[in-house]
Amino acid sequence: MSSALRNAVKRKTHKERSQLSDRKRYGLLEKKKDYVLRAKDFHKKEDAINALKRKAAYRNPDEFYFAMQNSKTEDGVHKTRSTTQNKYTEDELKVMKTQDVKYVQLKAAIEAKRVEKMKRNLHGIGVSAKRKHTVFVDTEEEAKSFDAAKHFDTAPELVGRTFNRPRLAQLEDEDAVVGVSGDADASTSGLQPEISIKKLTRMQKGAYKTYNAYEERAKRLKDMTGEMAMQKIISHAKGPKRKITKTNADGETVTYFKWKPQRQK
Repeated sequence: MSSALRNAVKRKTHKERSQLSDRKRYGLLEKKKDYVLRAKDFHKKEDAINALKRKAAYRNPDEFYFAMQNSKTEDGVHKTRSTTQNKYTEDELKVMKTQDVKYVQLKAAIEAKRVEKMKRNLHGIGVSAKRKHTVFVDTEEEAKSFDAAKHFDTAPELVGRTFNRPRLAQLEDEDAVVGVSGDADASTSGLQPEISIKKLTRMQKGAYKTYNAYEERAKRLKDMTGEMAMQKIISHAKGPKRKITKTNADGETVTYFKWKPQRQK
């Protein structure tokens, strides 16, 4: 009988035995393959517990490892340095795995420029931009002896004002001028007269808070760029390597890899 004809012969259909109707509350009926998996898992856990018991029984009470100094217990859970010092959040780890190194470098450069621009503008909060008023004269002598108060026909104290600058004739009438003496100091000092001290302080605090947040973001993006570049080099490198972790003079933990030297052909 040929193989094709053998496969065409009708055979008995074998069906898996299902759970009885009165035992449906126990779920699906366990088959042998399910029992084998459950038994292997049980014995694996049992062997691990027995190994820990033997290790505890044979333990030397005088033994010491340097890792004991770097580990601690929190809420009954033993944590080592690797679990306690994770400087990246879950979102940053996802970005490191999914995004390209060049994209992160671009975002880091954008954030660095933004931080630099904010840093330059922090000292100018509440200070109005100094405007220019160019006056053209005929000769150099007139330029040297130019008197702005005389040219604008106003008092010397009001020359620096860019708004509501009355003439001398208007200053003689007290009812015609409003707020000249009250905000003259503010205009000459460069502060906007409508901004109070409390409002200016609140603006400065908000600006510095935003600046610190963007500065921290730029720093973390820069660290992520270096970490991604190192991971890319490690993944492409060949040969056995050894991870070395040290602490520099600033107290920061520095991690680098050292490859086993190989003879070049």
